[in-house]
Amino acid sequence: MPRGDCTGTSLTLAICQPEPLSTVTDAMNITEQQLSEFGLTYGLGFFISYMLFIVWKLARDSNAGKFGTFVLFFALGLGILGFAAKYLIKWLMGI
Repeated sequence: MPRGDCTGTSLTLAICQPEPLSTVTDAMNITEQQLSEFGLTYGLGFFISYMLFIVWKLARDSNAGKFGTFVLFFALGLGILGFAAKYLIKWLMGI
């Protein structure tokens, strides 16, 4: 028997609606909002850290020099600052 809401008989093709994501996250006792918040906070934080490593390796392997390395990390730093500012603005607005 297919999962979800299905209509039809054994002689006809059953038309099924997929289960909503909320039933999957209910099994883990977390909500979709909690899962999204976790992913945005820790998952994106991990990828930012990984990008720092990539930029450092790029600057080292390309012999970018002090100024070139500064420019690379400054551009990445602006992106990280924007990510952090989002949480600061949400906290100040009480969202």
